[in-house]
Amino acid sequence: MHRTTYAVVLGAVAIAAALGLGACSADETAPPAANETLPPITKPPTVPPSEPSPAAAPLPPDTALTDVIYRLGDPNVPGTEKLALVQHATPDDAAALDKFARALADGGFAPLTVEAHEMRWSQRGTGDIVAQIVIKPADPQAGDFAFPMEFSPGPDTWQLTRQTADVLLYADKEPSPTPTR
Repeated sequence: MHRTTYAVVLGAVAIAAALGLGACSADETAPPAANETLPPITKPPTVPPSEPSPAAAPLPPDTALTDVIYRLGDPNVPGTEKLALVQHATPDDAAALDKFARALADGGFAPLTVEAHEMRWSQRGTGDIVAQIVIKPADPQAGDFAFPMEFSPGPDTWQLTRQTADVLLYADKEPSPTPTR
C-alpha cells in the first residue's frame, strides 16, 4: 500500500513539473508577429526504390500461366517431365502429377480448355502472380472447374507455387513443407 501511494505521488509530481516547465517556457518565447514570414513547408525528399516493384511491371500474358496448366494436365507428358512446372518439386511429386492429369482426363476435361482471369501480383511472394484459373470440360454441360492459383517465376518458365500444387495434387494429404526463400 505504501509503495502504491509513493508511485501515485511521484507520478503527480512529474506531471505538475512538466506542466509548470511548459508554462514557463511559453512565457519566455513570444508568438511570431503577424507580419513575420514563416519558412515554407517542404515535403521530405523521396528516395527512389532500388528495384521497381512488381506491381509497377506489366503482368505477363495470360498464356504464360495457362501453358503451365495445359502441360500439367496433359496425360501424355510423364510426371517426371512436369517437375520444372511446380515450385520446389522433387521426383517424389511425379506420381501426383501423373494422377492429376489422369483425374482431369477421367473427369471429362480432355481436351483441356484453360483460361486465366483476374490476374494480379501476389501480396505474398515477390514476383508471384495470382489468377483465377478456369478449366473447361469438353462437355459444357459438365461445368467448369475454377480455382485461384498462384504462380512463381521459374528459371525458364512460370511455375505453380508449392502451396497451390499441394492443394491441387495432395488434397487428401498433409501439405508438404514449403522451403523458406
